[in-house]
Amino acid sequence: MSTSTTARRLAAVALTTAALGAVAALPASAAGHPAPQHRPDVRISRVQYDSPGRDDRSNRSLNGEWVELTNTTRGAVNLDGWTLSDRDRHTYTFHHYRLAARATVRIHTGIGRDTRTDLYQDRRAYVWNNDSDTATLRNQRGGTIDTVSWGRHRG
Repeated sequence: MSTSTTARRLAAVALTTAALGAVAALPASAAGHPAPQHRPDVRISRVQYDSPGRDDRSNRSLNGEWVELTNTTRGAVNLDGWTLSDRDRHTYTFHHYRLAARATVRIHTGIGRDTRTDLYQDRRAYVWNNDSDTATLRNQRGGTIDTVSWGRHRG
């Protein structure tokens, strides 16, 4: 066997080995398997559905009821047109709000002055049911981004 034939065979083996390695390194979705579950970039991180103290519908009590959203990415996310709603379809729509990278915003039920860390629904009645409810975050196209449930309808 000549040196050039041996070199060609070694090159062919090396290319075949590299090609097989590349196939093995493909993500599961590219290899015909379902993609791993993607965690949302913005998620509902906490819910305070039962405001502390008496439920007397005072603005203080209403603002003690809130939902927190956290941006888990390294970039700001434009929430303009996104919605946060409960099972009874009480809906809060975000207007002209960008959630900074790795930041959290708290959406209160009552009346207040919006800041970068606190937004207010400006309601005079409670939204989140104490016994059971579901908070749903949707993007501007109506796609569900995240949900959190509590009580008897959990899960």
